[in-house]
Parts: sequence; C-alpha cells; structure tokens
Amino acid sequence: MDPISPLEQALHAARALVLADLAAGEVAAADVVSMVEDSVVQRRWWVEQWPDGVAFVAGLVAQDVQDSLLERYGRWPLCPVCGTGDPHALEVEPELGPDPHWVCHKAGVKVAAVGALGSATGGASSS
Repeated sequence: MDPISPLEQALHAARALVLADLAAGEVAAADVVSMVEDSVVQRRWWVEQWPDGVAFVAGLVAQDVQDSLLERYGRWPLCPVCGTGDPHALEVEPELGPDPHWVCHKAGVKVAAVGALGSATGGASSS
C-alpha cells in the first residue's frame, strides 16, 4: 500500500472539515457535497502549481463552497453570534493562511475553526 501524500492528506482533511460545517448547518445535500468535490478538484491543481500553499487548502475550500452557495442559494453560514439586525454570513480568516476560522466581522469575534461550526451553533441550522 502506497503512503498518502501530504497533498492528498490536506485535500481529504479540507473535504472533511467543510463537510462537517455543512452537516452542522443541515445543508449537506447531494448538490452541495458536489460543490465541495468540485472545489477539491480545483484546489488539487492549485496546490500542484504552488506546493507551499498546501496548508491553506481547508480555508480555500471553505471559501469556494461559501461562494458557490451564495450564487445558488444565499449566504452561508449565517452568523450565530449576532441576534439582531440583518442576517449576515461568517467569513473565513485568514483568507490565505493556515488554521482557518469562521469570523463575524460585525461583532469582531472568531466564531469557530473551519470544521467546528457545529460546536458554535449547537448543531442548529445556520442556513
């Protein structure tokens, strides 16, 4: 059995983290999971071109899926911190860096690490 390359490990981890956040928000329908897969394919090529970017894959996949969901369905994930005002989506920070988190810019707080959104929302729907 061949060992799994660091690139494949990072891609599998990114997929799992984003799927966990989608499941926490109860938006992991088949077409949404396909968005994750499309992003993973694109990011595989991206990291093959820039191997130093392997640590950034999870945040980039999360951003890709967030952008795809916005185009098709609306904002995701909605902020669980701000109880009043217009609903708004969390953002991934850093935009290009390791250890990505979902952040509410309105309240100025880190809400959860990418992959741990369920702990911040209590597993409730964020869509």
